[in-house]
Amino acid sequence: MSISLNTCILILKEHHLLKSSAVQDTVITRMEYVSYDSRDIQTNTLFFCKGAGFRPTYLSMAKDNGANCYVAEQPYPEGKGMHALIVRDVAKAMALLSAAFFRFPQDDLYVIAITGTKGKTTTAYFLKRILDQVNGGRTALISSVNNVVGQNPEDTFKSSLTTPESLDLFRDMRNAVDNGMTHLVMEVSSQAYKRNRVFGLTYDLGFFLNISPDHIGPNEHPNFADYLHCKLQLLVNARKCIINAQTAHFNEVYAAATTTTDPDSIYLFADEKFENPALPQIIDFRYSSEELDMARTKFKVSCISDQAKKLKIAGDYQLKMLGDFNESNGTAAVIGAGLAGMEHDAIARGIRDVNVPGRMQTEITKDHGVVVVDYAHNEASMMALMGFMQREFDNPKIIVVVGAPGDKGVSRRPGFSKSLNAYADKAFLTTDDPGFEDPLEICQEIDAGIDHSKVDVTIELDRQKAIHDAISMAKKGDVVLVCGKGEDGFQKVRGINTPYPSDITVAQQIINELEGQDEHFN
Repeated sequence: MSISLNTCILILKEHHLLKSSAVQDTVITRMEYVSYDSRDIQTNTLFFCKGAGFRPTYLSMAKDNGANCYVAEQPYPEGKGMHALIVRDVAKAMALLSAAFFRFPQDDLYVIAITGTKGKTTTAYFLKRILDQVNGGRTALISSVNNVVGQNPEDTFKSSLTTPESLDLFRDMRNAVDNGMTHLVMEVSSQAYKRNRVFGLTYDLGFFLNISPDHIGPNEHPNFADYLHCKLQLLVNARKCIINAQTAHFNEVYAAATTTTDPDSIYLFADEKFENPALPQIIDFRYSSEELDMARTKFKVSCISDQAKKLKIAGDYQLKMLGDFNESNGTAAVIGAGLAGMEHDAIARGIRDVNVPGRMQTEITKDHGVVVVDYAHNEASMMALMGFMQREFDNPKIIVVVGAPGDKGVSRRPGFSKSLNAYADKAFLTTDDPGFEDPLEICQEIDAGIDHSKVDVTIELDRQKAIHDAISMAKKGDVVLVCGKGEDGFQKVRGINTPYPSDITVAQQIINELEGQDEHFN
């Protein structure tokens, strides 16, 4: 693959991003590689000077290693002798030029994008597995857990960001196309729009699941209005929109969808009991709970509007994942599959046995209650998880292990306190990706908002010991919730990914040890 300098200039001019260009006539005018990492350079590389941590010395390194053109928001003396494209926004420029370099792979994929404060990953995994039923496993995935760009083992790898940097995203999409993938299901975070990682990308289907305050802090969104604005951009860039009619700020969400999408291509869904006469259109799909237990969730989807009835998706469905809140995620996936051309029987087969790594992974013990490992990492997801457990188990003792990440998500911390006050009997506050913050201070910040007359609190910074102590103290009928990290195999500490076994691995090892001891002493 390659891209010419002239093509780059034309694309940047078309989007009013080019401020100036310096062309070296004697130098090759085609770029055969693209990168924003000075350690990853090949001969004739187009290099992007981006990020708050960019230093001019990186450009010198890129030039020495073979870069022949750079894109930046200002000229650098270190780039003397190279082509220079000076732009108004280097992140937007990188998205547009990367898409062109990788030959617009999105045009060869049916792209489904999902946003929401909670439920993105679960819905994405549901949709991937459903679509795999009819396309022979050729559904690519971009998620906060794993990325999948092909059917071979090496084509599945851990993700580092919910939505990758634009250059990495378009490279993954090109690899997916070259590997024969026909569909792409992707999570789109608010940061993806804040940082212009998906600038210029249009989706065949765009989902808006829900919105609640999150990701607000010095390194993320300055306030909720900014967070919501970024979330809404997904709908502005989708050909068809699917919206949870029960989301907060519904009027703003619906208005965003209508800016670029005909109302006939906007679909609303809600549970059977939800009523809001002020909605701008009839709710197209309703779902109702049929049965909930610790093994399966059974629900029914009904098609209400005329446009909904054109999809042959009405009927009963089962999920292997527990939790009434997963009925909403399941319904979204069913609708998406229907809009992608599938019908009820194939969808039901695809969704019934899906496991999502780190989401509602449940271990039922003999003597230490039910242990659930879940990625719940904000007030909304914690409330949903604990509320379900309280209803399902008839008001059990709830023991929670939870922490909060450092350097981001500062706004979540009061929400943790609030959710623990609402449902928890015992809380172990512990370490969860502290970054450059002191994990003790993070725990103390959460603890300061907890009502100690309701919740007994222990601060235990060793996460594995916190999980051990929580499960050890649990008795039959109790519920232990290990929240936050899910399948994550690292603790992010002072810029280093420190290996960590993952919460589910730790929990399973502890359960095996404890139950072995229990049997020994019985």
